[in-house]
Amino acid sequence: MVPIRDNNPVTITPYVTYGLIAANVLAFLYEASLPPQALDGFLHLAAVVPRELSLSFAGVSVHQPVPEWATLITSQFLHGGFLHLAGNMLFLWIFGNNVEEKLGHARYLLFYLACGVLASLTQWYFSQDSSIPSLGASGAIAGVMGAYILRFPNAEILGVVPLGFFFPTFRVPAYFFLGFWFLQQSFYGLAGLQTRTNIGMESGGIAYWAHAGGFIFGALLGPLLGLFSDKAKEESWYS
Repeated sequence: MVPIRDNNPVTITPYVTYGLIAANVLAFLYEASLPPQALDGFLHLAAVVPRELSLSFAGVSVHQPVPEWATLITSQFLHGGFLHLAGNMLFLWIFGNNVEEKLGHARYLLFYLACGVLASLTQWYFSQDSSIPSLGASGAIAGVMGAYILRFPNAEILGVVPLGFFFPTFRVPAYFFLGFWFLQQSFYGLAGLQTRTNIGMESGGIAYWAHAGGFIFGALLGPLLGLFSDKAKEESWYS
């Protein structure tokens, strides 16, 4: 199921959401400009490598010019391919503006980055010895989705189901679409704990625990930062 849009208009210009999308696109263009060997080195430098993060937490130097803790931020702006980027930016475009309106610009940026960090730490917890880089904005965007489902559970989501040459559309409430998405990520994460399959980051696949963790932390942090207060949207960068 691929979302196309929601029926949840905003009254602000979501500058932070636009800025985050632009930053992700620019970072991807930089990745695309690198030759394969340089790209591999760059991703190992700027993405979260769980084994190296574990060593740094233990006080062991990994001799990287970028501190391992900083990769919890830098990794949020990296992507493994065009479809990875496009899917993440689509979800951020649809759900980010409404959360930004309720939190205010500055709090929304803090919220987004914090969700990304906590999502990466969730994935790290279940893959502490992995040497496979973990990257992408999906953990932070999952946090946005976790806040969205709390604040706008009945907002209507218009989506499409690709079925070969057919693309039937559907309309469902946000609690159904996002709730199903969360259950799916949690199921795959649990399945990855039980067996060594092609599920999860250990095989270079999808970091399902980052998705599930980001969603939960987004649902927790959103209300703390004013998700249910309309006063937050009056905040400016200079207040």
